[in-house]
Amino acid sequence: MCGIVGIFDLNGERPIERGLLHKMNETQFHRGPDAGGLHIEPGVGLGHRRLSIIDLSSGKQPMENEDGSVIVTFNGEIYNFPDLSDELKAAGHVFKTHSDTEVIVHAWEEWGEKCVERFRGMFAFAVWDKNKKTLFLARDRLGKKPLYYATLPDGKFIFGSELKSLLVFPNLSRDIDPTAVEDYFALGYVPDPKCIFSAVHKLPPAHTLLVSRQKGAGQPSEYWDISFEPIYRRSEADIKIELIERLKEAVDIRLMSEVPLGAFLSGGVDSSAIVAMMAGLNPNDPVNTCSIGFGDPKFNETEFAQMVAERYHTNHHLDQVDPNDFDLVDHLASLYDEPFADSSSMPTYRVCELAKKRVTVALSGDGGDETFAGYRRHRWHMNEEKIRGMLPGPLRKPVFGLLGSAYPKMDWAPKIFRAKSTFQALAKDSFAAYLHSISVCVDGVRSNMFSQEFRHKLGGYHAVEVFRHHASRSPTHDPLSLIQYIDIKTYLPGDILVKVDRASMAHSLEVRVPILDHEFMEWSARLTPSLKLRGQEGKYIFKKALEPYLPQDILYRPKMGFGVPISSWFRGPLKQRVRDAVLGETLMETGMFDKGFLAKLVDEHQSGKSEHSAVLWSLLMFESFLRNVARI
Repeated sequence: MCGIVGIFDLNGERPIERGLLHKMNETQFHRGPDAGGLHIEPGVGLGHRRLSIIDLSSGKQPMENEDGSVIVTFNGEIYNFPDLSDELKAAGHVFKTHSDTEVIVHAWEEWGEKCVERFRGMFAFAVWDKNKKTLFLARDRLGKKPLYYATLPDGKFIFGSELKSLLVFPNLSRDIDPTAVEDYFALGYVPDPKCIFSAVHKLPPAHTLLVSRQKGAGQPSEYWDISFEPIYRRSEADIKIELIERLKEAVDIRLMSEVPLGAFLSGGVDSSAIVAMMAGLNPNDPVNTCSIGFGDPKFNETEFAQMVAERYHTNHHLDQVDPNDFDLVDHLASLYDEPFADSSSMPTYRVCELAKKRVTVALSGDGGDETFAGYRRHRWHMNEEKIRGMLPGPLRKPVFGLLGSAYPKMDWAPKIFRAKSTFQALAKDSFAAYLHSISVCVDGVRSNMFSQEFRHKLGGYHAVEVFRHHASRSPTHDPLSLIQYIDIKTYLPGDILVKVDRASMAHSLEVRVPILDHEFMEWSARLTPSLKLRGQEGKYIFKKALEPYLPQDILYRPKMGFGVPISSWFRGPLKQRVRDAVLGETLMETGMFDKGFLAKLVDEHQSGKSEHSAVLWSLLMFESFLRNVARI
């Protein structure tokens, strides 16, 4: 994959400082160690770091058209570029390379802003059109590739693949957005289009942005959305056949590469499905597979990964993660730039590190749970929705609100006895309840954790507004499809894809995600909800379609998380570190937190009285962000 940066003078054609553009570019060296390039002209500077995957000899960037009037810097892969190239050549365009980058150049000439509608792949790019005097930014439909941007006080518009490339500018404000902090502690990440710094924005998935000196940086424009309107009335047998055909095709177009290619194999349904499809497409060429093992059996799926590896005769590589692998904490903060509270980023980092030893491109199974309703929270939400539908809100809220406050919090007990959270969720409306079920820090914790001064700055803002915003634009009212839509707009681009992008790019590894092929997702979304969640079985039709390809033990065993034992870490080897971080000067100097309540969280967790590991991890990562990023 690659990294892109740029500077555009909104006030005229002031000279672009080469040293500054170069510094921006080099902050992302890890995204593209094979080559670096700059394009500079009056008022415009574009930079690129290249990880060579296709057309190794002539795909250098930034890339120009024949007369130098259109220049592109591009991060990603356009999988249908051979077909688009043929179409553009037939229209009279002349190509100098065999790269997908040049397809973007000529597609812009031919179709303008609508060019993005023709691309099938993952991408973030910027096109400078000298004749039109416009800068055009675009991001792929699901948000697989990142893109940050900001306008500086001196009238310069800047952009980059990662936030760190923008932070080289000393006049970029580091003021933290209070609403982004509320979102972070609720969700575990800062959702698009916000950034933790109020002066910076992320271009949302499936959006473009046109920038010119006449109009400045306008509002992002959406070019795609997903529909959940059911249109498939065929038999289950026919749907299973078509699902496999479509999945194979989505995998097949992602196998083109001029460098070594393989796959992640966790032993779960989704990664196993991808490996099965890859093996079937190239039966004479064993798939390179990589797995990470853990000492703790609650997190270890290696026996299931081995089962799939043996069935498909892959070149399988297993690495064991040190059960005390917590030295990454500060490194993760600088890797992700913004605070990021998904602790599975640690094993993700390690599996990318393992994969890079043998391949440059890896396919992953991400997206199956979002596409086919496979998360446990989808089941829980639908069960709760049935109860909410039986009782009107005016009756339900006081009854379950009272039960929620009276019922003891028993984190240590089996889930069936942990009804407090369920009662609290049933007292809320659907969106607030769904947020409650997935929150890193639930409402009561956040309201007590924040200082009175910080709550005042929030001005009544609540993270549930993120969900309400997307729900108001949702193309579906079906309760299951609606939370899938919210996941696709929030959790997928804000957590899953950020985690994979940063962890893979840290090792100069390209990761491709077939299940998130937008054509496959469009088809899957329009299957009836009962084909996704059937009773208590998530991913119903996906699993049924895969029965000829994978063992029952892979398809129907309880889902495992890809996590690390942070709860025991915080009571053992990280006991003092988490206490020092959570109660130390760095967090307290912000004025955002109530030290007494934070001390209560630490004491309760470390004594074993309560389970607060997710909250403490989010605080630990926020503290590390403040020390390693915000103060640079």
